[in-house]
Amino acid sequence: MAGILDSISWPEDLKKVDRADLPQLAEEIREYILEVVGTTGGHLGSGMGAVELTLALHYLFDFREDRLIFDVGHQCYPHKILTGRKEQMWTLRQKGGLSGFTNRFESPYDVYTMGHAGTAISTALGIAKGDQIRGRKRKVVAVVGDAAFGCGVAFEAMNHGGAEETDLLVVLNDNNWSISKTVGALSSYLSKVRAGALYQKAKKAVHQLLQSVPLVGEKIDRGLIDGLELLKTTIAPGHIFEALGSEYFGPIDGHDLDSLIDTFQQVNDLPGVVLCHVKTQKGKGVPGSENRPDRAHAAKPNPIKKGGPRTAATEPPVVIPSKPRSTQRKAWTGWFSQALIEEGKKDERVVAITAAMPEGTGVAAFQEVFPGRCFDAGIAEQHAIAFASGLADSGLKPVVAIYSTFLQRGYDQIFQEVLLQDLPVVFALDRAGVVGEDGATHNGIFDLAYLGTIPGIVLMAPMDGVEVGMMLDFALRLGKPAALRFPRGTAPELLSADRPPIELGKSQTLREGKELAFVAYGSEVEPALEAAEMLQRQGISAEVVNARFAKPFDEEMVDDLRRRFPLVLTIADHARCSGFGSMFLQCLHGLGPGPLPRVRILEIPDAFQEHASRAELLQDLGLDAEGIARAAQEELRGLEVQHHFVSRLRRPNA
Repeated sequence: MAGILDSISWPEDLKKVDRADLPQLAEEIREYILEVVGTTGGHLGSGMGAVELTLALHYLFDFREDRLIFDVGHQCYPHKILTGRKEQMWTLRQKGGLSGFTNRFESPYDVYTMGHAGTAISTALGIAKGDQIRGRKRKVVAVVGDAAFGCGVAFEAMNHGGAEETDLLVVLNDNNWSISKTVGALSSYLSKVRAGALYQKAKKAVHQLLQSVPLVGEKIDRGLIDGLELLKTTIAPGHIFEALGSEYFGPIDGHDLDSLIDTFQQVNDLPGVVLCHVKTQKGKGVPGSENRPDRAHAAKPNPIKKGGPRTAATEPPVVIPSKPRSTQRKAWTGWFSQALIEEGKKDERVVAITAAMPEGTGVAAFQEVFPGRCFDAGIAEQHAIAFASGLADSGLKPVVAIYSTFLQRGYDQIFQEVLLQDLPVVFALDRAGVVGEDGATHNGIFDLAYLGTIPGIVLMAPMDGVEVGMMLDFALRLGKPAALRFPRGTAPELLSADRPPIELGKSQTLREGKELAFVAYGSEVEPALEAAEMLQRQGISAEVVNARFAKPFDEEMVDDLRRRFPLVLTIADHARCSGFGSMFLQCLHGLGPGPLPRVRILEIPDAFQEHASRAELLQDLGLDAEGIARAAQEELRGLEVQHHFVSRLRRPNA
């Protein structure tokens, strides 16, 4: 960090900078972001492309009073640097540090905690309408990427705004990419718009010329309006937005600060919804991003890099228990990607669908092998799921690969288009559980709750990488809706051989015990095994069950455990409310008369979990091996005290 940026901590400092020096400041901000994100990790490309745009907005407006809403928030790093968080950037996405997205609990300059795409215009319109009703005068600005504009809710908001006569500035940050290449007809339309930038200038010039003609100019101008409107549907940029009731300006060079500032000044006092189409380059300034901006979307942490505090969180070494466990590990997503390709080779009816996340979900590799059998719906989870239901109805075997947190966005389509129709769509929920540095908006800790309430779906979770493939194969052969969930990070291979096949609603006992039982779901099987080994060294014998299924639950397993153990601990990387433990208890109480063991539910409390590394979060939540072993010891001590108290009460002379 050097030069002009040294003197900038707050937006009021920015307003003192000579306008001619702003391009130099933009380059210094890029250098700073590269240095920080190269150390901490984080989203890189979008923010690097939005530096000049962010500078222009903060240079003109006062967002202590005015309102600035970033869609998703990937591009907010320049905004954070300019709004009092420059030095804190070294804590980006780390426990107790800055969020990787806008966060209203972090700064008054962040209006919303944003992490999902498409909703900025809706929220901004709500603020603007509220201000209008209350008579409050301030500027409301929504910055939306071209991919997020493909969300139906964005167009719904534009349509509503055009009818409300409410003042709102929408900045379309068009970099032609989301995480991957922006897809769909809107992307093609915007490409045509970029080639028609002269229309706005021509329209204004014609109006001015005709209005200046004495006596007849105004009549001619009115008479030509219909012709002009017809003409612009064929040659003019932005007519689709103007048809929704907004005023369109652009496209504008998003890296030309003079053009940006002049345009924002010109439109500042215009009434209604104004859309400024700004063309930017994703990953500008990131080496190697010129031809592949998707490669610059995010950077992994590199604490060795010089330039700032070396505080980036790292995963602790994995403790591998004794035989028969293997040391092989690779990403859960990698296991899924490999299994999906294998299923595609076995059955040509297998197709893959994702929502703007082909790389993140592992679908990109399938697409390379089967390009005609992979579909990217863009940031439109609702459409992706409904589309998959149609594929299933046609006789194909669709696998919908979406992060757990984003699948929530298509909940109604899961209910109506898939489950109500009993169509065999397979959902692969990546990033299930706590995800770490992306924080509360991205933690996938609610999928069991929101999927488990609807009849007709099978819910399962693999304990390791090999079971990912086994469960995907089982789901595709099942012939009904199914979902498997797996977390971020690397997966082990817990068993080298002798794996029983996947049977609907059947668990697997991995380790026999005498004093208590762990019933673990998915990725929590590994720490449960480690906890059992810790307890064994203290003379405590714990049984470990790989639940495999949450719906249907293994009733025979639950009945067996209640008869053999006074204590059962259920363990899952999911919200406790309506989670795996609740499903266990429902199954237990549905068995009818019989012994009722003490049940301890180890899941995530009823609170949003902020950003930290996944390992740190699991440790804090007591879902690592040490936390599981500690909880078992606490419960055993409680049972001893209870037994001692009951024994005293039963003695005649007590």
